[in-house]
Amino acid sequence: MTLPARLRLAAACLLLTALTACSGGSPAATGDSLAVALQFPPRSAYAFDADDGALLMTLGVAETLTTVDENAQPAPGLATEWTPTSSPRTWRFTLRAGVTFHDGTPLTPDAVVTALTYISTVTAPPRAVRDIGFTVRADGADAVLISTKEPDPVLPLRMSSGNLGILAPSAYREGAAPAVTRTATGPYVLTEVNGADSATLSRNDAYWGPKAGAAKVTVRYVTDPQSRALALQSGDVQFAEGLPQASIAQVESAGASVQSYPAARTIELLMNQSAAPFDDVRVRRAVTAALDRPTLAAKVLGGAATPASDLFGSAVPWGATAAPPAADVATAKRLLAEAGKSALTVRLWTFPNRPEMPVLASAIQAMLGEAGIKVEVTVGDYAAHEPKILAGQFDMFLNSRSYLSDFADAASVLTSDYTCQGGYNIDHFCAPSFDKLIAGLSRTTDVGERQKVFAQAAKMLTEQAVGVMIVHPSNSAGSRGATGFVPDPLGVQPVLPKLRPAG
Repeated sequence: MTLPARLRLAAACLLLTALTACSGGSPAATGDSLAVALQFPPRSAYAFDADDGALLMTLGVAETLTTVDENAQPAPGLATEWTPTSSPRTWRFTLRAGVTFHDGTPLTPDAVVTALTYISTVTAPPRAVRDIGFTVRADGADAVLISTKEPDPVLPLRMSSGNLGILAPSAYREGAAPAVTRTATGPYVLTEVNGADSATLSRNDAYWGPKAGAAKVTVRYVTDPQSRALALQSGDVQFAEGLPQASIAQVESAGASVQSYPAARTIELLMNQSAAPFDDVRVRRAVTAALDRPTLAAKVLGGAATPASDLFGSAVPWGATAAPPAADVATAKRLLAEAGKSALTVRLWTFPNRPEMPVLASAIQAMLGEAGIKVEVTVGDYAAHEPKILAGQFDMFLNSRSYLSDFADAASVLTSDYTCQGGYNIDHFCAPSFDKLIAGLSRTTDVGERQKVFAQAAKMLTEQAVGVMIVHPSNSAGSRGATGFVPDPLGVQPVLPKLRPAG
């Protein structure tokens, strides 16, 4: 039975009570203000050592010494230049002139030293500066010197991590977490925080760069995807990210503009190479041949992902963009017969935290069954699986993994996930030739050359059937009553300052 329009609107209002009163379908922007619905709330009161610094950067509140351009090359931020010094372990960063913090104090070398010393010496420093012997000191009136225990060819990229944002000296109080309201440098000032529910931003009229698009932004953290879609559809917010694929058509019919764009993430089917049957490359290649990745992306996930042909996708300049082949069941059966594994039963584990994972596991189970591989699927909490997985006590594991760490460089993931001594080498893959390739990155300064190595490493993994890269999930965002959204697949650019109230 179809509900009358007024009843459908009433139902939407009930779902949106946590957000605001329903607007009757008209966008709720007033004057020069916006309301937005974001999917990930702060983990720990915007603490930089809890990965909340990246959120402050997305909001346009905090800024870092460097940022990243569309080619994943370091670009100026609060620093305008960076050069290696005569010491191979030290770089000099020249600070941007004329920058003031939101509390009115100037950006100085001492302020940068205070900020970066704090974040690099907390109990659990951000991944970008963890265990690298990071130190910083002032160098004259306009620069800082940053050193590491070993030469670091990507230190300028490393400094773009959102968790290395620079706050005013007044933010740092002994024995307390840094104060994030009115202490940063970005185009928006964080003026009010309501726990993990909402925040209020005001335009920074003294900003050194282009001014933010709205005088005021109300940020609502809405973890339920359907509620975000309903908020945008009804006009209670003018921008929402992370829209569910099933709701996009309905949101667009209400007048919203929706953009989908790639995420730097891969859903991968990992196979334990430390034990039979996946210690045999023919069996791993049989699994690869049996899986129809284009169908998994287009049909099973409804277009909310692109099929993966290797570890890296189109979110990064070095990623593969060609679609993988469709399933070849005959080849899969031939490879299994050659390996003496025509009748094979394996266990597949995954977790429910990401709703697409159990759905994909069921589809993979059916596809492998066509090739003669019986799959027993278990869906359970990741934390419960992890010890056995890392110890090699599993057959197959369907995982979702970001292939970038805190900044736009893949060396960390390639090292931890695929080198012989990698701390997250779930596949238990070990190839001296691969380790040698990755070890060379420690001497490679040129970002373009590093990216060539990343692509070469991905090719080696594909040739050795080191897991099956299934799909690259997509992100989505919708605007209704706002313009100016620019997708950022790398997740390193501030999103909100570019948004402007429509009209």
